[in-house]
Order: sequence, then C-alpha cells, then structure tokens
Amino acid sequence: QVRLVESGGGLVQVGGSLRLSCAASGTGFALSRMGWYRQTPGNQRELVAAFNSVGRIYYPDSLEGRFTISRDNAKNTVYLQMNSLKPEDTAVYFCVHIPSDTWGQGTQVTVSS
Repeated sequence: QVRLVESGGGLVQVGGSLRLSCAASGTGFALSRMGWYRQTPGNQRELVAAFNSVGRIYYPDSLEGRFTISRDNAKNTVYLQMNSLKPEDTAVYFCVHIPSDTWGQGTQVTVSS
C-alpha cells in the first residue's frame, strides 16, 4: 500500500512561486507513475502534471510551461514547482499514485492579486 502526504501549499502573490512536495511511503510501489492534480470548489479534478509509464512527463498546454514535476527516488518524494502563479491557479493540489489510484489529502494553494 502507498501513503501520500502533500506539503508546501500556502498563500502567494501573483507572479510568485511555490514548490509542493509529496512524500510517499509504503511498499511495492514506484515513483515512476505519480502525478499532480488540482481541484476548485464545484469542479472536477484537473491533471496538471504526471509521469507516464515510459518515463515521459505530461503537462496540459494551458499551463504554458509554468509548472515542473520532478522526483527524488532516494527520498521517495515527488515535487511540483510552480512559477509565475496566477489567481486561477488557486486550488487544492493533490498528488496521486496512478497505478493504485491512491491520493494524498491535498494542500491548499491560494494566489492573491
């Protein structure tokens, strides 16, 4: 089983940056299939970055290259670096272990104008 704990959210001004972390624990999993989603009230979760099964990274075009996903296998941690933040980036951000559909509890990101 996998357990995921996100951290690093908070309040930031427009144009600022944040780095989210997702610490993974458990057995029988790999960081190779991890992703980040975000969700705003009343809306479905939106994929913002993910590693696929062949090691490639997916980002939606709408993010315009502002977000970067990375991982540190030694620390069992996946990161989401978010730059040039906009008010529309305000959401709860979740990390997910895709093969087991295991989700963290989420971390709030609020971008103020």
